[in-house]
Amino acid sequence: MRKILTAALLALTLPTLAMAMPDAGPRHGGDHGGRMFKELDLSKEQHREFRKLMGEQMKSRHEISKRYLDKLPAAEKQAMQDELKASQAKQQAAMRDLLKPEQQKAFDEHLKKMAERRAERAEFKAWKEQQASKTQ
Repeated sequence: MRKILTAALLALTLPTLAMAMPDAGPRHGGDHGGRMFKELDLSKEQHREFRKLMGEQMKSRHEISKRYLDKLPAAEKQAMQDELKASQAKQQAAMRDLLKPEQQKAFDEHLKKMAERRAERAEFKAWKEQQASKTQ
Protein backbone atom coordinates (compact mmCIF):
# COMPACT_ATOMS: atom_id res chain seq x y z
CA MET A 1 0.00 0.00 0.00
CA ARG A 2 2.85 2.35 0.79
CA LYS A 3 4.32 1.78 -2.67
CA ILE A 4 1.00 2.64 -4.29
CA LEU A 5 0.69 5.84 -2.26
CA THR A 6 4.26 6.82 -3.07
CA ALA A 7 3.66 6.19 -6.77
CA ALA A 8 0.46 8.25 -6.65
CA LEU A 9 2.24 11.14 -4.97
CA LEU A 10 5.00 11.02 -7.54
CA ALA A 11 2.44 11.07 -10.34
CA LEU A 12 0.76 14.10 -8.76
CA THR A 13 4.02 16.03 -8.52
CA LEU A 14 5.37 15.30 -12.02
CA PRO A 15 3.45 18.13 -13.74
CA THR A 16 4.79 20.60 -11.17
CA LEU A 17 8.32 19.30 -11.63
CA ALA A 18 8.03 19.56 -15.40
CA MET A 19 6.85 23.16 -15.17
CA ALA A 20 9.56 24.11 -12.66
CA MET A 21 12.44 22.94 -14.86
CA PRO A 22 14.57 25.63 -16.46
CA ASP A 23 13.77 26.30 -20.12
CA ALA A 24 17.11 24.83 -21.22
CA GLY A 25 16.74 21.71 -19.04
CA PRO A 26 15.96 18.27 -20.38
CA ARG A 27 12.33 17.45 -20.91
CA HIS A 28 10.96 13.96 -20.57
CA GLY A 29 7.50 13.44 -22.00
CA GLY A 30 6.99 16.90 -23.46
CA ASP A 31 7.54 20.61 -23.01
CA HIS A 32 4.44 21.49 -21.02
CA GLY A 33 5.91 24.18 -18.75
CA GLY A 34 7.98 25.96 -21.39
CA ARG A 35 5.12 25.87 -23.85
CA MET A 36 2.77 27.38 -21.27
CA PHE A 37 5.22 30.22 -20.57
CA LYS A 38 5.51 30.95 -24.29
CA GLU A 39 1.74 30.87 -24.80
CA LEU A 40 1.21 33.31 -21.92
CA ASP A 41 3.90 35.72 -23.19
CA LEU A 42 5.10 36.43 -19.65
CA SER A 43 7.31 39.36 -18.78
CA LYS A 44 10.63 38.54 -17.08
CA GLU A 45 9.14 39.58 -13.73
CA GLN A 46 6.07 37.40 -14.22
CA HIS A 47 8.27 34.49 -15.29
CA ARG A 48 10.43 34.92 -12.18
CA GLU A 49 7.36 35.09 -9.93
CA PHE A 50 5.86 31.99 -11.62
CA ARG A 51 9.07 30.05 -11.00
CA LYS A 52 9.10 31.20 -7.39
CA LEU A 53 5.44 30.20 -6.87
CA MET A 54 5.98 26.84 -8.53
CA GLY A 55 8.99 26.19 -6.31
CA GLU A 56 6.91 27.06 -3.26
CA GLN A 57 4.12 24.80 -4.50
CA MET A 58 6.54 21.92 -5.00
CA LYS A 59 7.98 22.42 -1.52
CA SER A 60 4.50 22.69 0.00
CA ARG A 61 3.31 19.53 -1.76
CA HIS A 62 6.40 17.69 -0.59
CA GLU A 63 5.88 18.78 3.02
CA ILE A 64 2.19 17.84 2.94
CA SER A 65 2.99 14.46 1.39
CA LYS A 66 5.74 13.77 3.90
CA ARG A 67 3.37 14.57 6.77
CA TYR A 68 0.80 12.03 5.61
CA LEU A 69 2.90 9.24 4.13
CA ASP A 70 3.06 7.28 7.36
CA LYS A 71 -0.66 7.64 7.94
CA LEU A 72 -2.22 5.16 5.59
CA PRO A 73 -5.82 4.82 6.85
CA ALA A 74 -8.38 5.85 4.25
CA ALA A 75 -9.45 8.98 6.14
CA GLU A 76 -5.86 10.21 6.28
CA LYS A 77 -5.28 9.55 2.58
CA GLN A 78 -8.42 11.53 1.74
CA ALA A 79 -7.28 14.37 4.00
CA MET A 80 -3.93 14.42 2.21
CA GLN A 81 -5.62 14.53 -1.19
CA ASP A 82 -7.90 17.36 -0.07
CA GLU A 83 -4.98 19.36 1.31
CA LEU A 84 -2.95 18.84 -1.86
CA LYS A 85 -5.86 19.99 -4.01
CA ALA A 86 -6.38 23.06 -1.83
CA SER A 87 -2.68 23.90 -2.00
CA GLN A 88 -2.66 23.53 -5.77
CA ALA A 89 -5.77 25.69 -6.15
CA LYS A 90 -4.21 28.39 -3.96
CA GLN A 91 -0.98 28.41 -5.98
CA GLN A 92 -2.83 28.47 -9.30
CA ALA A 93 -4.92 31.39 -8.07
CA ALA A 94 -1.75 33.25 -7.04
CA MET A 95 -0.21 32.58 -10.46
CA ARG A 96 -3.37 33.69 -12.23
CA ASP A 97 -3.41 36.92 -10.22
CA LEU A 98 0.01 37.80 -11.66
CA LEU A 99 -1.38 37.73 -15.19
CA LYS A 100 -3.01 40.30 -17.40
CA PRO A 101 -6.61 39.51 -18.49
CA GLU A 102 -5.59 38.08 -21.88
CA GLN A 103 -2.92 35.96 -20.18
CA GLN A 104 -5.47 34.74 -17.63
CA LYS A 105 -7.63 33.48 -20.48
CA ALA A 106 -4.70 31.51 -21.94
CA PHE A 107 -3.79 30.21 -18.46
CA ASP A 108 -7.37 29.06 -17.84
CA GLU A 109 -7.45 27.33 -21.23
CA HIS A 110 -4.16 25.57 -20.46
CA LEU A 111 -5.52 24.31 -17.12
CA LYS A 112 -8.68 23.12 -18.85
CA LYS A 113 -6.65 21.18 -21.42
CA MET A 114 -4.55 19.60 -18.66
CA ALA A 115 -7.71 18.52 -16.83
CA GLU A 116 -9.10 17.02 -20.04
CA ARG A 117 -5.89 15.05 -20.62
CA ARG A 118 -5.94 13.78 -17.02
CA ALA A 119 -9.55 12.64 -17.46
CA GLU A 120 -8.69 10.89 -20.72
CA ARG A 121 -5.74 9.12 -19.10
CA ALA A 122 -7.91 8.01 -16.18
CA GLU A 123 -10.57 6.72 -18.55
CA PHE A 124 -7.98 4.83 -20.59
CA LYS A 125 -6.40 3.36 -17.46
CA ALA A 126 -9.81 2.15 -16.24
CA TRP A 127 -10.53 0.61 -19.67
CA LYS A 128 -7.10 -1.04 -19.73
CA GLU A 129 -7.63 -2.54 -16.26
CA GLN A 130 -11.06 -3.77 -17.31
CA GLN A 131 -9.58 -5.44 -20.40
CA ALA A 132 -6.84 -7.07 -18.31
CA SER A 133 -9.40 -8.46 -15.86
CA LYS A 134 -11.43 -9.92 -18.73
CA THR A 135 -8.46 -11.86 -20.07
CA GLN A 136 -7.71 -13.44 -16.72
